Amino acid sequence: MRAAVVGRPVGHSLSPVLHRAAYAALGLPGWSYDALDLGAEDLPVLLAGLGEEWRGFSVTMPCKQAAAAVADERADLVALLGAANTLLRTPAGWRAENTDVAGVGMALQLAGVDAVDRAAVLGGGGTAAAAAAALASLGARHVEVVVRDPDRAADLLAVLRALDVAVSVSRLPDPAVPPGRHARPPEPLDVPVVVSALPVDGQPAAAALPWRADQVVLDVLYAPWPTALAASVERAGGTVVSGAEVLFWQATEQVELMTGQPAPLGAMRSALDAALADR
Repeated sequence: MRAAVVGRPVGHSLSPVLHRAAYAALGLPGWSYDALDLGAEDLPVLLAGLGEEWRGFSVTMPCKQAAAAVADERADLVALLGAANTLLRTPAGWRAENTDVAGVGMALQLAGVDAVDRAAVLGGGGTAAAAAAALASLGARHVEVVVRDPDRAADLLAVLRALDVAVSVSRLPDPAVPPGRHARPPEPLDVPVVVSALPVDGQPAAAALPWRADQVVLDVLYAPWPTALAASVERAGGTVVSGAEVLFWQATEQVELMTGQPAPLGAMRSALDAALADR
């Protein structure tokens, strides 16, 4: 049986480390897991030409919306979010799942966030939508969406409204643009929990925000670590959660979905820790 992670770029992904460790611990020597560099437009062509030996895919940026669109069937969560991070071979074709929501939720809970009333999400893409759903599952009643272009946040706002979560939108300041004579510096986000789903090029803007010691900030990026955002939050005395935690917990669910067996948490954690130590 074969599986792989797909996205672009994908060479930095530690998904192969986690899944291969799981296969070894589960005694599945006939299983392999690769990394395929491709864009969203390539995904339908890839799936159409695959043999029956392919069991599933982990899906990363920029292919998450395309994975949801191309699937023959979609889990309810995927239908809500419009994004999938998992594709599974089924008798009916390819089924889209989303384990990012569980990954974000578990990462926050292990950082001590058992419940939250107000939170913020930085970014407006598929991962941001998963973060919003995870925050809603932890009780969030209001989420501030902070994006570089508010006009591109419509899909995320629709998700939050469908979850009956009040939402406000603000623009992420560009640190490269000096403030005018009468402009005020960026205000801190007045929420206890923040999830950043920004790509690497959004890091300078996120890091430039004024952070507080009483905030928990989850940055979905994990390489290189610490990110500029993580370093800025740490300097302010806040609590930082690495995207490696999201990667780990969403991967454990993917392993169970693809193999039908419980994920070997110890083996997967040891493999991830070793890989991160080598970077």
